[in-house]
Amino acid sequence: MKNASSPSRHAFRSVATVCLLVVVNTAALVAADDAPPTPANATTVTFDDDAADTPPNDLLPGRPGKGGNAEWKIVQNVDSPSAPHSMAQMSAVQIRARYPHIVHSSFVAADVDVSVKFKTLTGTLDQSAGIVFRYRDSKNYYVVRASALDNNVAAYKHELGRPTNLGVKGKETAFGVETRVLPRRWNTLRVIAKGTHVQVYLNGKKLFEFEDDTFPGPGRVGVSTKADSVTHFDDFVAGEP
Repeated sequence: MKNASSPSRHAFRSVATVCLLVVVNTAALVAADDAPPTPANATTVTFDDDAADTPPNDLLPGRPGKGGNAEWKIVQNVDSPSAPHSMAQMSAVQIRARYPHIVHSSFVAADVDVSVKFKTLTGTLDQSAGIVFRYRDSKNYYVVRASALDNNVAAYKHELGRPTNLGVKGKETAFGVETRVLPRRWNTLRVIAKGTHVQVYLNGKKLFEFEDDTFPGPGRVGVSTKADSVTHFDDFVAGEP
């Protein structure tokens, strides 16, 4: 006769299954952060030493193309990853072919490991944030851009002022990859460039790679938006891999 207070074999199997699922899910969460460590020589800009309502001290704005100058300034932001300040691009000019960007005043390198935390706020044509690297001038550079409006991350080269899609390794005609880019939430975009090979990460997960040899030499690094995107940035990190 079975003791009514004794657990059944089915109950033991159910508990074991739950425990296994917890272990598997925990392992998956750990594995999702597959980005390498930040370089030990990295330069970090948190914007917390800059005065609010002023342009950032360590970055220089470039010409966005159409629509006049962009508006880059330091804002008070209690929810920023390194409070109390972040940097914002505030202009919301509704021109699609408009590329506000700002680059570090002193960091110059060819092989780079660059990351930034960003939060897209508004935008009708786009809600994006990007990393600029191997920047020669306002018309010649690489950019990897994440869009919360389109839910994708894609790579481009701006050559003589004209943006060209760089595709994905093995799928050169693809416009980056589709992935969830959370609006009004902090995300982390990262680019690691070595020679002609570039890796792209979002929130610790590698999304894709691409190859290009248009700009092999050293250049500045920075961040960017597109069109009428109003975006906040924090914890800009640049080093050599």
